[in-house]
This record gives sequence, structure tokens and C-alpha cells, in this order.
Amino acid sequence: MIGFFPLRKFVFPVIADCICPDVFKDKSLKEIRELQVWEGNKQKQLGQLFRIEEAKQETPTITIQGDVSKLRRIGARMKEGEILVNGNVGMHLGEEMKGGRITIHGNVGGWAGSMMKGGEIEICGSAGDYVGAPYRGSGEGMKGGRIIVHGNVGHEAGAFMKKGIIKIYGSAGQFIGFRMRDGTIYVENDCGLRAGACMVGGKIVVGGMLASVLPTFSIDSIKPRVKIEEEALEEAMYLFLGDVAESGNGKLYVSKQRNPQLSCYEKFL
Repeated sequence: MIGFFPLRKFVFPVIADCICPDVFKDKSLKEIRELQVWEGNKQKQLGQLFRIEEAKQETPTITIQGDVSKLRRIGARMKEGEILVNGNVGMHLGEEMKGGRITIHGNVGGWAGSMMKGGEIEICGSAGDYVGAPYRGSGEGMKGGRIIVHGNVGHEAGAFMKKGIIKIYGSAGQFIGFRMRDGTIYVENDCGLRAGACMVGGKIVVGGMLASVLPTFSIDSIKPRVKIEEEALEEAMYLFLGDVAESGNGKLYVSKQRNPQLSCYEKFL
């Protein structure tokens, strides 16, 4: 195990995609300390920013202690191993991740799990905008893996999603599942407007309040239960299909109990 301890509070963004088990593999502690990162517009060595220690424990592979909310791209393109952070982290966590596991005991910036292909990210706090989503101008969304967020997330979580699962045990912002193709998104609490906009496939489940459903979705039925992986929600859920504007067949499940304002759709059943 390699332990990281910040030597000071970071003021400028630190681009540190080298903090990844695949990069550290077969490297000595000296070689790890000499790895290059960017702090603002200056290139530094990891050893200039962190006290880096080696422990005998075999897992997790990398542990970071403290608030590193300026640290970006941790675990980028990660294929194996494990990263544990006891504190907040910055943007682009696990970007294009293919395997392994990342656990954050804190909050995470935007684009967590961006364009993820495999592995698992668990965030015990909240996450920013674009969880699992690609950069602006790209249509390559999440293609696999799992993202679990125990707090809230921002806007456009799961945008352009093609496969995988996102579980949010707090609330979500607007445009969740925007242009979604496949996969599953579960929001335990409330969800912002325009859920599933332009989706053509996949499944979105909202267990809390959704103020309104886009007019390009049509009600299909009321389901007594909905399955999410091995879990089953034993409650009545409205099932809407759409986005009709995209000739889509995506499924949007919304809690009947938490959304009495949607009862007007029942006359169409």
C-alpha cells in the first residue's frame, strides 16, 4: 500500500492522473515520488506535494489522507487495484476507468466517472455535475461499471450513458439521463426537471419527487415493483416511455406515492 499525505493546502488545481495503481505498478517508492504532475502552470514531482509512505498492507493499493479537492484526474484510465481517499477530491475522478475500485469518504467535483468503461466508484458524500457523462461536444458516455453516490449529484448525471449503473441515494439535478442509450440510473430522493430528455433506451428510476414529466413521454402503466440489480423497490411506480421525439423506448419510473401531481396521467391508462 502507498499512503499519500498532503504537505500543504493546494491553492491551484493539481493534474495528477499518474496517481493510479497501473502507473505505480513495478515502481519503487523513489520512482513514485519523482512522477511529474502539474500544479497550476508549474510542473512538480509528487514528492514535492505529498509525503509518500509505503505500508505492508496489501489493500487498498493507494490511500490519500486529507482534503485534496484541488486534485484532479485521480485514477484516470485505471484498470486494476484500489484507491481510497479520506477527504474531498477534485474533478475527473476515475475518468475512462476500466477496472478496479475507488472509494471516496468525502465529496467529489464534476465529471466523476466520466466516460467510464468498468470498475466501481463509491462516493460517500456528494458529487458535482456530469457524473458518468462525457465532455462537452462528445457523445461517448458511460459504457460500463458502477457509480454509487450516497449524497446528492448535480446536473446531467448519466448523460449519453450506453451501459452500466448509477445509484444516487440523495437527490439529483436537471437533465438526468440526457440522451441516454442504455444502462440504469436510480435516484432514491428528488430529481430535477427534464429527466430522460432525448433518451432512446435504458432505465431511470426516481423514488422521490419529480415535479413534471416531459410531454414527449407517454404513460404506459403502473408497476407494483421495480428491480434495480439485485434490489427490488416494493412500491407503486408510474412507468413512462420515451423520448418520443427521438423515437425512443427508454423507461422512466416515478414513485406514485411521492408524486400525486402525476395522477392526471392515470386517465390515459
